[in-house]
Amino acid sequence: MEKILANWESLSVSSGALRFLDTNLRGIGQVMFQDNPLSGALFLAAIAWGSYAAGTPQVAIAGVLAVIVSNLTALWLHVESEPLHSGLYGFNGILVGLALATFLAPGPLLWVYVILGAAVSVVVMLATTNVVKPWGGALTFPFVLTTWLLLLATYGFSGLAGTALPSGAVVAAFQPYKASPLQLIDLANGVVLSISQVFLKASGIAALLLLAGLAVSSLAAAAFALGGAVLAVLTAHLFGAESDLITGGLLGFSPVLTAIALGTVFYRPSWRVAAYAALATVFTVIAQAALNVALTPFAIPALTAPFVLVTWLFLLPRQRLETVAPVANDVEKPVAGA
Repeated sequence: MEKILANWESLSVSSGALRFLDTNLRGIGQVMFQDNPLSGALFLAAIAWGSYAAGTPQVAIAGVLAVIVSNLTALWLHVESEPLHSGLYGFNGILVGLALATFLAPGPLLWVYVILGAAVSVVVMLATTNVVKPWGGALTFPFVLTTWLLLLATYGFSGLAGTALPSGAVVAAFQPYKASPLQLIDLANGVVLSISQVFLKASGIAALLLLAGLAVSSLAAAAFALGGAVLAVLTAHLFGAESDLITGGLLGFSPVLTAIALGTVFYRPSWRVAAYAALATVFTVIAQAALNVALTPFAIPALTAPFVLVTWLFLLPRQRLETVAPVANDVEKPVAGA
């Protein structure tokens, strides 16, 4: 594997077109902290399959367009070459594109929105990095903030309409859900879709491709992703979350990212770090449920905000655990995911 990647790197250096392709693939891989073009290619395959299976090919097209626009914007802004080539300006952009095409109706203005959002995500990435230097990288905050603003704005524009946005309503007390045993098939389905929902996909095949993409770059990252998904599903079931949210992976995708980030990226893997990441993963489930409720009146999804919030909180006491240097997803200190 190392020889293949070394040969690819040599080819990329000799060709501007291949270098740009490599940058885009790494940007896709960086969504799950992998600075690896093969991981990015497998992640892209997962996106393509998930979009095809759902009958929404425009989602995959929007993602590809967005990552390209993001990296072109970064080039236009004359960012430093090392973080650019590591894909650190592309991962938020592709998520913006995937989210907009998922939640908004197809049409000419959708593509204007995707291009605009992808370009703005680079500016927000640069701004966020300057603010959060004391405790880590920007993570997916640029994606969250940019997408929230773009989705909220659609309620004020007649040319854009949501097709998969949550229903806005005044938050009322929830009726307790009836307790029910967790069937093995429900557990497996929830675990698998928790992984695929990182890229806004509800597909078992996409999840397997994502795990493969993680494994070719970092077995530890794949293990923490799988472990985080299992822990998230069990936690959500323990607290009596709505069953459809659990089995659909909608309470597990942020915890998966938290588990990878704290377990393999920002801290040096150990049993103490694994326990610390597990605690953060459980709390991310709580944060996901809390933000789902808090954002109900605004009729916008929480996206990966729970992951960002909890990961930042759990990075602040970094002196208590051995960190990995340099910090991942920081545009000034690019590294592979693990």
